[in-house]
Amino acid sequence: MEKFFKLKEHNTTVRTEIIAGATTFMTMAYILIVNPLMLADTGMPFGAVFTATALSSLIATLIMGLYANLPFALAPGMGLNAFFTYAVVLGMGKTWQFALTAVFLEGIIFIILTFLNIREAIIDSIPMNVKRAISVGIGLFIAFIGLVNSGIIVHQDYSTIIQLGEITSGPALLALIGLMITGFLLAKGVKGALLIGILVTTVIGVPMGITTLFEGFKLVSAPPSMAETFFKFDFSNIFSFDMFVILFTFLMVDMFDTVGTLIGVATKADMLTEDGKIPNAKQALFADAVGTTIGAIFGTSTVTTYVESSAGVAEGGRTGLTSVVTAALFAVALFFSNVFLLIPSAATAPALILVGLFMMSPIKEIDFADFTESIPAFITIIFMPLTYSISEGIVFGMLSYIILKVLTGKGNQISVLTYIVGLLFIGKILL
Repeated sequence: MEKFFKLKEHNTTVRTEIIAGATTFMTMAYILIVNPLMLADTGMPFGAVFTATALSSLIATLIMGLYANLPFALAPGMGLNAFFTYAVVLGMGKTWQFALTAVFLEGIIFIILTFLNIREAIIDSIPMNVKRAISVGIGLFIAFIGLVNSGIIVHQDYSTIIQLGEITSGPALLALIGLMITGFLLAKGVKGALLIGILVTTVIGVPMGITTLFEGFKLVSAPPSMAETFFKFDFSNIFSFDMFVILFTFLMVDMFDTVGTLIGVATKADMLTEDGKIPNAKQALFADAVGTTIGAIFGTSTVTTYVESSAGVAEGGRTGLTSVVTAALFAVALFFSNVFLLIPSAATAPALILVGLFMMSPIKEIDFADFTESIPAFITIIFMPLTYSISEGIVFGMLSYIILKVLTGKGNQISVLTYIVGLLFIGKILL
């Protein structure tokens, strides 16, 4: 493993990588339940989508680990599955087979773009200060996810945008208890603090009535069949305008969610090269392209690189061994799905909140003296949590960067490719 993953070169150990991989998995395991539940609203069978979710995540994450040697995990993306369900199927009245076809075509296009180095070039076109801002913005975004999922922060009524939830009981109280426990473990320098915090918080949730055994619970069960969703495509309307709009949206959101996550997590892990590039970026992008294609064949929405990978990076994960461990746990999850159903979101929320803290450190390196650099950085940071979207933060951060540079006579500092990416962003907004 030392020779294959270059552990010493990355200043890590097998033990650290295993803990990191397990931590990443525990913070993103919710997708195994949330994704099937969401896609079930389209009429897709829950069991088949569960298996498709686990298998596509396993394969894509394994490719990331073995081919790219990076500590990033992949799974069907939140936001993309919402677009699949509530915009394409329920909003536009399309069948879930039609939506799966769009996801399949997206994956094929991404494989082609990856081989042509177009996606990698787009990553390289993003300015360094915006890259740093992306890491910080993602930190706020995932901390916000943790606060919302646990009920600590709620949208109660129309008098306020968000406000403090009921924190004296229920999931919010459990999350706060878990936050203090995990914070104590981190302060004491305990290895695997995030993972231990999740497990301890889950146990504490038992007497509180939050962690409960459900009816028909079995420790081990066979994975549900994918027969009802496997290769269920509808190619009859692939040349329609609706397909173009849907496909374009999938492409844009997925591309910049993935780009943002790769940049943000790699920046936090201090993995960027001296010229600000992600090592093995092409291989990493290939993993999500293949994952999306295979996921569509199995019967799930777009697979993308997960922001929760930062939890594993925070635990010291630096190589593909972290991803291999995460992939192995997705394989285990296929047979222990009932066990993972027991972990409440309140138990994973503290890990997400604290990872948000870890992601903040690149803010120290942003050039705040130059407003053509700091304003786009600030817009990138603030838009991510408030729009609940990584890609929107990148879009408006990049556009503001281009506009401010041009208006202040510094347009020559911008590469031609950056201008092209800006035009793509404008197209995304208009469509």
